[in-house]
Amino acid sequence: MIEDYENACRIGQREYRKAIAEGRYPYPPVLDEILKDIDTLAEVPIGIVDLPIEKVVGTKTSGRTNTFSTNFMPILGPKSEFATKWSLLYDSQLQEGLHDPIKAYEYLNRFYVQEGNKRVSVCRYSGVAFIAADVIRVLPKRTEENKGYFEFLDYFKVCPLYDILFSKEGSYRKFAGLIGQDLEHPWPDAVMEDVKAGYANFLRVYRSKNGKQEDTTEGDAFLVYLTVYPLQSLMDEPDAVLSERVSKLRNEFMTETNADNVKLVEKPEDIQTAGSGIFDILRRPKTYTKENPLRAAFLYTKSPDDSGWIYGHELGRNHLQECFDGAVDTICFENCDTDEKIRRAIDAAAADGDGVVFTTSPEQMPETLRSAIHYPDIRFLNCSVNLSHNAVRNYYGRMYEAKFVMGALAASVADSHKIGYVADYPLYGTIANINAFAVGASLVDPKARIELKWSTQIGTDWKKEFAQEGITVISGQDIIKPQEPSREYGIYQMEPDGTVTNLAFPVLNWGRYYELLVKTILDGTYDKAAKGAEQAMSYWWGMSAGVIDVILSEKLPYYSQKLVRLLRGGIITEGISPFDGELRSQEGVIRKEDSPRLTNEEIITMNWLCDNIDGSIPQKQELRAEAGDVVSIAGVNED
Repeated sequence: MIEDYENACRIGQREYRKAIAEGRYPYPPVLDEILKDIDTLAEVPIGIVDLPIEKVVGTKTSGRTNTFSTNFMPILGPKSEFATKWSLLYDSQLQEGLHDPIKAYEYLNRFYVQEGNKRVSVCRYSGVAFIAADVIRVLPKRTEENKGYFEFLDYFKVCPLYDILFSKEGSYRKFAGLIGQDLEHPWPDAVMEDVKAGYANFLRVYRSKNGKQEDTTEGDAFLVYLTVYPLQSLMDEPDAVLSERVSKLRNEFMTETNADNVKLVEKPEDIQTAGSGIFDILRRPKTYTKENPLRAAFLYTKSPDDSGWIYGHELGRNHLQECFDGAVDTICFENCDTDEKIRRAIDAAAADGDGVVFTTSPEQMPETLRSAIHYPDIRFLNCSVNLSHNAVRNYYGRMYEAKFVMGALAASVADSHKIGYVADYPLYGTIANINAFAVGASLVDPKARIELKWSTQIGTDWKKEFAQEGITVISGQDIIKPQEPSREYGIYQMEPDGTVTNLAFPVLNWGRYYELLVKTILDGTYDKAAKGAEQAMSYWWGMSAGVIDVILSEKLPYYSQKLVRLLRGGIITEGISPFDGELRSQEGVIRKEDSPRLTNEEIITMNWLCDNIDGSIPQKQELRAEAGDVVSIAGVNED
């Protein structure tokens, strides 16, 4: 009816005037104009798919673009021929629906209509969510800026849905993992139907709380929800429950969509100190005493007897138990290696009144986050790097500083220019350790080559391979198991008679680390830093905080010991960094000589190897099963 056209026209003209007032182009954008100065690869027919109507943003050509405002509402007068045709189409849509698909071009997840502009306009006015379209995709050339789009293309091959957009590289792979799928095999129809239904329900509840947001913002929020709750819950749970969950996740949503979403604390002294104003005095932190101690729970994936990593944290817990005159009391839960065991341990800690929970492995982060949402009054910290959530802080040591020093030391004693390096998991931070070691070695011996092996890689016998290659100076595991004493740790040298000479090993002093962390709770700075924050907080401390060091053998020559002292001092005073100036990867020069040192984020998320390293970063499928869970959560090749 013409009355509906007149109403749609008023909406369109209002949007038109608003665009003019704001200095924006008042008509739908034209794809031909967008692409005229852009190199593209090809046009790929996709076929007929259901498009979210809100993702149809423009026209292919400029022929009819001035008929509509930017929201595809008509702007021509009601007596025009166009108004008559629009009204007839609207009446037909009400009576019979629209059967013929439109023709549209897709470019970077946005759609531009070639045939069917009026159908898009009528559907938008009618509140139709999807429209059938025969789509042709315009492929851009691959650049660093559009890597995320090419990950979407991998996703589209296995799940041809245009509904969900994410803003960050790695999100589609993470999304697939959360619902038990991957980006290599086609998803079953039932899974795709659940994805469509679940996302639609999420948007309905999310928008009722937050209003309409950008596509990527809503997609990122959906991914946060799935990190905590299963997809099926969006179909099974009543709206009241979903609404409550969305409310509880508000800070996580805001953190995820905040461009500056991680506050990295590099030194203990960088933590904001508690104020002394009248309002700070009225909100003074709780006082802990022997009679009323701060209770801290530690969750381990194994027992200290079975794992050198856990043994180090247990030493830290014991130190914490002793260093605050009884004002801190600790308890540990061993073998928390499944979500169910983690949940039971945290429930027990909550029932016991524990005020802080430390989970000591990245693989414990998913359940730690779920528990943190459930117990908002408990402070949760997870020992990991680059797994950032508002409700869970993470903490780790800048071990690459020690590895840089040890690389230089290893090169000073290796006569063959060859040094072996054994890594365990390809996780965030691990690649920086390897590269820092390689840079340190190259400073002392420009001919040094680092032979990289992975102890968790299928089919690897690194001891045999090093022996066959004549490599005698090796960087082995950092920590030994208490029940399996071995001298093959840190930097060591294999002697001709088969004996091992230890030269140096890195130390991550967890006792010192936990003491500094707990001190912030006792003095009130921990909680104050969290008030009103839309950021995740990550502690990343190193030599300057006294949590990282290198212990040397007395058998080392004097000049090697002096070299270590000089490098250590330079790192502490920030005069030396392994990632300053020119950097060369296996692919060539990636940073020029006058470049500033890498940012913390660039160091943490490294996924390349220095040019003096012989080896590669393994994919998850190349690793043994026991490495799978950790790598799935924090692996550099999982992005």
